Amino acid sequence: MFAYIKGTLEMKMTDYVVIDVGGLGYKVYMSTIGMEKLGEIGKIVKVYTYYRVREDDISIYGFNTNEELRMFELLLGVSGVGAKTAQAMLAICPPSEFALAVISGDTAMLTRVPGVGAKSAQRIILELKDKLKKEESLAKTKDAKINKAVEAGNKVEEAISALQVLGYSKKEIEKAFLSIEKTNLSTEELIKKGLTMLSN
Repeated sequence: MFAYIKGTLEMKMTDYVVIDVGGLGYKVYMSTIGMEKLGEIGKIVKVYTYYRVREDDISIYGFNTNEELRMFELLLGVSGVGAKTAQAMLAICPPSEFALAVISGDTAMLTRVPGVGAKSAQRIILELKDKLKKEESLAKTKDAKINKAVEAGNKVEEAISALQVLGYSKKEIEKAFLSIEKTNLSTEELIKKGLTMLSN
């Protein structure tokens, strides 16, 4: 319903902020780190939003970037993961690290989040990897030039897969990677650079 909310930051509470847009105050739930990144009260802020409707509750969840929003939506799609757990994951694990954890099967990273045990971490990895496989089989790039220009190294392949976890198509990731100097970069550095290019 709302792609984002842009207005004056009026209030910061324990787990939500109030953003004034033309005299209407929106209560937006955010992680502590997300709220810190917004800055001081009175500042004009832009928050990407997820509008959640349940029988007994209507809530707006806010994020500093589109990647955080995508990660939140992906986590909500995993059975047994609720909004609070997904938000707690964002506070501890940025999108680049989350995507890498899913691709590499790093349950230790995911279990750092309160309320996420070994079984939940395995379920997150399993379900999101399966989703990635389905998307990959549906969208295979046919551009030979791009395929040739993108290195076939494991690090690059892992970075591409990790960015796909965050919702980008393989074709747009490969195009972004054409302008990145990939030599001597770690997988996580490649993911971060890729996110920067794809966000522009």
